[in-house]
Amino acid sequence: MPVEIVVKDACVTVGEGPHWDEASKTLYYVDIYANSVFRWNSVTKEVQKITIDKTIGFVIPSKKGGVIVGLGKTISRLDWDSKKVTVLHEVDQDKQTRFNDGKCDARGRLIKKSGTVGMENPPGIIEKGQGSLYSFDTDGSVKKHLENLDCANGLAWSADNKTMYFIDSIPRCIYVFDYDINSGTIKNQQTLIKFEPGTDSILGVPDGMTMDTNGKLWVAFFFGGRVVQFDPDTGKSVSVIHMPAHRTSSCCFGGTDYDEMFVTCSRYGCPEEELSKYPLSGSVFKVTDLGAKGNPAVQFEG
Repeated sequence: MPVEIVVKDACVTVGEGPHWDEASKTLYYVDIYANSVFRWNSVTKEVQKITIDKTIGFVIPSKKGGVIVGLGKTISRLDWDSKKVTVLHEVDQDKQTRFNDGKCDARGRLIKKSGTVGMENPPGIIEKGQGSLYSFDTDGSVKKHLENLDCANGLAWSADNKTMYFIDSIPRCIYVFDYDINSGTIKNQQTLIKFEPGTDSILGVPDGMTMDTNGKLWVAFFFGGRVVQFDPDTGKSVSVIHMPAHRTSSCCFGGTDYDEMFVTCSRYGCPEEELSKYPLSGSVFKVTDLGAKGNPAVQFEG
């Protein structure tokens, strides 16, 4: 599985949240602590950047225009041309948190699953139990589904929309829930994979996640320098992509046939020794010859 550079030195802190937009042949991604959102045009190779005034945890194009971003503790709409930001909702007013990963479910409408996480200080050290999992409806309503999370992260849904997968990074767990696509609610939480102590020095920490058309999960491992494909029926790994960056953060399928994988990573807090070994830390990569394809990412309906 060849790995190539799409945008070298794309991010100065934590590259995250890749989202492929088929209509524009564009990859969106964020640089969390640089308060920046990007879009890379795969045809022209142009990179556009907007910097705002708070951390940005995710970016999702909206069918009503602009993009929806997890801006600090807010869900906000960003108009790309005017750079105008409109706050739609704020959460966790009594906590020092920020939005982290976020995706739309298959209805795209209403429910966007988003997780919060405590602020990192110093880099890589997060106050535990501060995170929650929310959904945001196009009518403006917000639901809290889970709380006392350490680091709400990767999300994915099964093809029949009856199952949702969710990562809480610090306990190193992938959870599975029954999902109701009509109400956007979850129930019957179970642990799909619990990465045992002692494996963290090799695998690292599970971070962003996506699913292929065969129902297999692909998980980026922070401090692991890899993306691992798992079979959710068995919980076993199927294949591994070794990345030229230690702090691999997230992944998504894209390209014309959705047979390419885009991978983000971080250089936030990297010591000189690590940067010497992984000089491409902070870049965005593309992986080909995966033997798998993904589905189009869902836009926000609101």
